[in-house]
Amino acid sequence: MSLNPQQISDTKREFQENFEQTGLSIEQIAVDLNTTPAIIEDTLNLNVSRIEDPWVLKNYLEAELSAQGKPAVSFTALVGDYHRHWFLNSCRIDKKKLG
Repeated sequence: MSLNPQQISDTKREFQENFEQTGLSIEQIAVDLNTTPAIIEDTLNLNVSRIEDPWVLKNYLEAELSAQGKPAVSFTALVGDYHRHWFLNSCRIDKKKLG
């Protein structure tokens, strides 16, 4: 699945809003997801080599916001159960593997 230009713009905005809402630093998120700050920044900007990376970050941000008792900004393109999307490696997402 590829996103059209509007979906890309919307998804980047949704990532940024959710990221800011968590109050976490890029460095802390990188530590939590066992990756580098550069990979987190690239994923926030949808500059990824693995199509699963945005889903990993989306799930992480939503879980963090839920734990903080804050509502997440809904994603408009990254929707549905990723286990049911044939084009995604759901095991990779479940393992929270980025990069």
